[in-house]
Amino acid sequence: MKKNLAQLAERRERLVAQAAAQRTALAQSIEPWRTPLAWADRGLEMLSVLKRHPVWIVAGVAAFASLRINRAGKWLQRGWVTWQIVQKLRGR
Repeated sequence: MKKNLAQLAERRERLVAQAAAQRTALAQSIEPWRTPLAWADRGLEMLSVLKRHPVWIVAGVAAFASLRINRAGKWLQRGWVTWQIVQKLRGR
């Protein structure tokens, strides 16, 4: 029985050491992706905020249109049509 427990303890030590080595290797291989993944997370968070506050989209389009006064009517019309289509697709 003691021999069996000793074997289990030895195996556990090897597995713990192997897991630590794997964690280190994984951390090193993921390091180059840290910055791009952080940017992706920020982008997804921005989309989430825009989804919760769709008025900001309209305000952004209006601000963009006001900067381009010559094309403002065209952009506002496109934005309005897009807004109506989205609302109809969402069933509102």
